[in-house]
Amino acid sequence: MNYLFILIFTFSSLLSIAQTGTISGTVVTGGQPLEFANVVIRNTSLGSITRQNGSFTIGNVPYGTYTISISAIGYESKTKQVIVSAQEAVVLHITLAESTSALEEVVISGTMKEVSRLESPVPVEVYSSAFFKANPTPSLFESLQNVNGVRPQLNCNVCNTGDIHINGLEGPYTMILIDGMPIVSGLSTVYGLTGIPQSLIERMEIVKGPASTLYGSEAVGGLINIITKKPSAAPAVSVDMFGTSWGEVNTDIGFKVKAGNVAESLIGINYFNYQQPADHNGDGFTDVTLQNRISIFNKWSFNREDNRIFTLAGRYNYEDRWGGDMRWKKIYRGGEEIYGESIYTSRWEMFGLYQLPVKELINFQFSTNGHRQNSFYGATSYNADQYIGFGQLTWSKHAGTRHDLLLGAAYRYTFYDDNTPATASIEGNNKASGTHLPGLFVQDEIMINADNKLLLGIRYDYNSLHGNIVSPRANYKWSSPNKKNVVRLSVGNGYRVANVFTEDHAALTGARQVIFSESLQPETSWNGNVNLVKKIYTGNNTFIGLDASAFYTYFNNRIIPDYETDPNKIIYSNLDGSAVSKGVSLNVDVSWENGLKVLGGGTLMDVSITENGVTSRQLLTERFSGVWSIGYIFNASGFSIDYTGNVYGPMRLPLLGNLDNRAAYSPWWSIQNIQITKQFDKGWEIYGGIKNLLNYTPPSNSIARSFDPFDKNVQFDDHGQVVATPDNPYALTFDPSYVFAPNQGIRGFLGVRYTVNR
Repeated sequence: MNYLFILIFTFSSLLSIAQTGTISGTVVTGGQPLEFANVVIRNTSLGSITRQNGSFTIGNVPYGTYTISISAIGYESKTKQVIVSAQEAVVLHITLAESTSALEEVVISGTMKEVSRLESPVPVEVYSSAFFKANPTPSLFESLQNVNGVRPQLNCNVCNTGDIHINGLEGPYTMILIDGMPIVSGLSTVYGLTGIPQSLIERMEIVKGPASTLYGSEAVGGLINIITKKPSAAPAVSVDMFGTSWGEVNTDIGFKVKAGNVAESLIGINYFNYQQPADHNGDGFTDVTLQNRISIFNKWSFNREDNRIFTLAGRYNYEDRWGGDMRWKKIYRGGEEIYGESIYTSRWEMFGLYQLPVKELINFQFSTNGHRQNSFYGATSYNADQYIGFGQLTWSKHAGTRHDLLLGAAYRYTFYDDNTPATASIEGNNKASGTHLPGLFVQDEIMINADNKLLLGIRYDYNSLHGNIVSPRANYKWSSPNKKNVVRLSVGNGYRVANVFTEDHAALTGARQVIFSESLQPETSWNGNVNLVKKIYTGNNTFIGLDASAFYTYFNNRIIPDYETDPNKIIYSNLDGSAVSKGVSLNVDVSWENGLKVLGGGTLMDVSITENGVTSRQLLTERFSGVWSIGYIFNASGFSIDYTGNVYGPMRLPLLGNLDNRAAYSPWWSIQNIQITKQFDKGWEIYGGIKNLLNYTPPSNSIARSFDPFDKNVQFDDHGQVVATPDNPYALTFDPSYVFAPNQGIRGFLGVRYTVNR
C-alpha cells in the first residue's frame, strides 16, 4: 500500500512539472533596453528582473491565465494579460514610458515652454503637491522650509513678515509667479506669500539663478513658479482642515463647476485664523503674530476650437495681523501708550493666457494686481498703494529641425504711492511713482544632436527711470543616450531696480531713521551655474537620483542696507565694490520598492561683500543648510509616516553697536517635524503629528529693549548716538531686526482631508 501511494505521488508530481511553461521577453524605454525592471505574475511568487539588455525570463509557470505587472521606479507601470499553455511560448515586448514624478516632470519656467525636466537646458527643480503634504503648513511661505537652498526668512520679531531667500540672496531677488505670471513683487514680496490655497497647487517649479532674460527685473536670484491645477484635472471637491495646539486653524476648500461645454471653473478658498497671544520667552511681546486671513481663488478654462488655450484666473486676499506688547488692543493702534505692529492688507490679482486664433503658436499673457496696505509700527504709520499691469506676447516657432525659437514682447507698468520719503518731491510734497518697462526678448533652443542642446537668449528692456537694460544668457545641456546622466552649463546676466520701502521691513518699523546717501542705481549681476543629474537603478530595484550644482553670482551696484554704522539709522547706497554669492548644492532622492522614500539635500555657500578692500559676510546668511524628508507607506494598513526637517549653520546677526552684548552669530539650529497619516476609503484621510520636535526657539533677547519700545528711557548725545547709562549699559535702542529663526515652539497638529474625484 505504501509503495502504491509513493508511486501515485511521484507520478502526479512529474505530471505537474511537465504542465508548465515559460514567459520571456524584453522591456525597453525610448527604444533603449531598460535594466532592473520588475516583471511579476500577480497573485503568485513568480517573477523576474530585467537584465542589462532588457530581457527577462520566468520559468516553471503552470498552465493558466495570468496578469503580468511590469514596473520600474521612475517609469509608468503596465499590466498584460497572458495565457500559458502548450500551444505556444509567451514572448512579451514591453515599452515603459518615463513617469511624471519630480525628476521627470514637465516644466515651463526655464524656457516658457512645456518640456520634460530632463530635456530642459535650464535646471528646474520640481516639487509636487504631495511633497508639501508631508509637512502641512498654512502658507506658501512656511511650506518652502524643506526645499534645499531655499529659506523662508523672518524679517521682524514683532509682525513676523518675511521673504524667501534662494542661495543666500534676499527676498527681493526672488520672483514669485502663478501659472507663469508675475504676481508677487514689490509690496507683496513681504506680505503676498500667504493666502494661496494649497489645495489648488499642482506643483511648484524653482529656478535658482538669474532668469531676467525671460522674466525681467526681480528674477536676479531666481524664481518660484506656482502651477495651479487645471480645472479638468482637479478633483470635484477637496477639503483640507487642520488645527494646532497653539490654537491655529487653517482651512482649504476647493471645488470645480462646469458651464456646459463652454468652460470649466476651479474655485478655492483658504482661511487662516490665530487669535491666542502667547509669550513663552517672557519678553512681554507676542511670540507669533495674531492673524485673520481669507483668500479666494477662481480659475476658468474655456473650450475652444482646435484645443486652443484660454484661461482666466483671479485671487483676492485680505489679512489683518498684529504683534507686539501682550497688552495691546486695537484701541492702541497708532499710539505711543502700548506698542504694537498692526497691518491691514487687501490685495487682488487677475491673470490669464489667450492663444491667438491663427496657425502660428502665438500666446498673449496678461496680469494685473492691486495692493493696499494700511499699517502702523508703533506710532509710525505706513500707508501704501501699488498697482501693476503686465502684458506679454510670445511667438513660438520651429525653424527647420534644429531650431526652436521663442520671440516675445512685454510691457509692465507699476504705480506706487506711500507716505514715506520714497514718493516725496524735493519740495516735500507727495509724488506718486509710475514706472514704464517695455521689453523685447528672443530665445533659440538649438538641437545640436539627440544628446546635445544649446539655448541662447537675450532681453532688452527700457526702464523709464533708468534707461536701457540688456540681459543675455546661454545654456548648454548634454545627456547620455539612456538619459541617466545629464550635464548643464548656464551663464546669464540679471538686473534689478530696487524700491527700499516695499522690500525692507526694517525701513518701515520706525525703530531707525532711513538715510539715502545717494541716488540708487539698478543692480546688475552675472551668474554661472554647473548642474549634474545622475539616475541609478540598483540590482534590488532601488532608485537613486542625484542632482548637484555649483553656482557663482557676481554683483555690481548692489544695494546694501547699513545697520552697523549708526544704530539709529539704516543707510542705503549702491555698493562701492562688489558682492559675491557662490557655493555648491546636492539633492539626493532615494526610493525603495517597499515604500520607503528619502529626499535630502545640502547647500554650502559663501555670500560676501567687498568694499574698500575689506570682505565681510552678508548679514543673516548661513554658510550651510540642509533639508530632509523621509517617508514610509504601510500599504496593508493605509498608514504612512513622514519625518521632515532642516538644519542651518551660524549666521552673522545685526548688532546695535560695539557694546551690544548679544551674540554676533546665531547658533546651529534645526526645525524637525513628524506626521502620521491614515487613508480611508471614499476619499477620507486623517493626519496628525508634532511640529518643531526639538522645541527650538531663538534667544529671548532677540528684541532689543522690548520693555521700552518708544525709547523713552534712552539717552542720545548731540550726534544722535546712544549713550550708555546704568539703565542701558549696552547702549541699545528698541530694535526687532535681530531675528534668524521662527519664535514658535513645539506644538501638535491634527487634520482631515476629503477628496471627491468624480
